[in-house]
Amino acid sequence: MPQPILFDMDGVLLEGPGTHPQVYADAADVALAELEVDPTPTQRADLRRNDLENVADHCEALDIDPARFWELKERYASQGTHERLRSGERGLYDDIDAIETLAERTTVGLVTNNRHETAEFVADYVGIDFEVVRGRDPTFEGYRRRKPEPDYIEEALDQLGSSEGLYVGDSIKDVTAGRAAGLETAFLRRSHNRDLDRPAEATLELESLAALTDIV
Repeated sequence: MPQPILFDMDGVLLEGPGTHPQVYADAADVALAELEVDPTPTQRADLRRNDLENVADHCEALDIDPARFWELKERYASQGTHERLRSGERGLYDDIDAIETLAERTTVGLVTNNRHETAEFVADYVGIDFEVVRGRDPTFEGYRRRKPEPDYIEEALDQLGSSEGLYVGDSIKDVTAGRAAGLETAFLRRSHNRDLDRPAEATLELESLAALTDIV
């Protein structure tokens, strides 16, 4: 059996490089309402963003548990993301069928900086038989362990019992994390990264996921 292929999610399966900022803004507002606090406009603006230091400071000032606020914000951000997918507001790339083809030949996995709850939702939504799905934990530490740190890729490899393979992503941090985890890497071209130079550490450069079916 060929070595496993792990895929990033945003910008690889889901259109666009990441979660829309309004999703986080709405999630923060719902979390604050649930916690029954009324922040100043400055506090609210900072809490809508994912700046951990500011979030912790403002939560302390508002006398709320920062870990609880963060967990709620992550949960509601996942719900908002899922609704945008269901409604068609955010789409899928039309070449992800190639991953289904690859899954018939080798082990495939999904490893993303996005929330683990959303990663699991997307894996089910697209109907691809991923052997492993790993996203970030809904904690401050989980957010800190995102790529370019290799942690989540390494955890996925541990679940597969493998130390080799290929990681496919659309950003420099994907390539950095994949290489740090000991994998070959493929830099996937999409409209949002078309003008970026190919990362020096990338093993492959792909114009489409379909190109992988000719390689594997």
